[in-house]
Amino acid sequence: MGNQVEKLTHLSYAEVPTSDPNGFDPGDDGQRIGVSYIFSNDDDDDQEDNFENFSTETSRVHHEEKPFDPRDELECAIFYRDECLYERKSVQGGDLLEFVATGQYPHWAVYVGDFQVVHLHRAEIKNSFLTDVSQGKQGRIVNGLYRYRALPTEVIVRNALDHVGARDRELYWRNSECFAAWCRFGKREFKIGGEIRIGKQPYKLKLLFSDKKSHVLEFQSLEDVVMEKRRNDQIVRILSGKVFLFLWQNNTFQ
Repeated sequence: MGNQVEKLTHLSYAEVPTSDPNGFDPGDDGQRIGVSYIFSNDDDDDQEDNFENFSTETSRVHHEEKPFDPRDELECAIFYRDECLYERKSVQGGDLLEFVATGQYPHWAVYVGDFQVVHLHRAEIKNSFLTDVSQGKQGRIVNGLYRYRALPTEVIVRNALDHVGARDRELYWRNSECFAAWCRFGKREFKIGGEIRIGKQPYKLKLLFSDKKSHVLEFQSLEDVVMEKRRNDQIVRILSGKVFLFLWQNNTFQ
């Protein structure tokens, strides 16, 4: 026995005989050493290697070339007893989406299912594929930005689809955000002329530059607030925060 152990200790790693981790050794004709795979990792390249064993060469190459798409992720949730600790959801019908690019106004759309959205674009309400609208822009779900209670999903989708094809004088909204928000919340304030413009200006837009710096603007309609907010969103994306604050402090924007 001592001679066998001494012989094994002088073998290189590649020469070490191994056994089936489950203990099945058909045709066992010599000493075997069980190897525990303690260095395995299910992330990054190791995971990629595992997939290669179950796919053809063509599929593997296609997998490597395909860019990451969040829509390919599986919905899942983690619970501790009855408490949800983690949740990942895909885009659902009725969700509001915002697409952002430097130097451009944010563009909003209503997701209606099957990778399609309804949105106001160039004075027309269109039904388009999600990829055609995003065009490489960064996107996010913005259901929670307005703190109104959302309408039922089927109503949101119907609000959007019922207006596909409307254009020019048939439109009741000035921009894509007002249209998308109206579809989800049903508030007439997002429409052109949705409020009677008399009396004190009830809406305020508070711009926060830091913990101690802010600027407040007053408006008569929510639609006007949205227009000003979008204008400032564009300015902030073009200018750095310090330059923007300097211009406001010196009353450059009137």
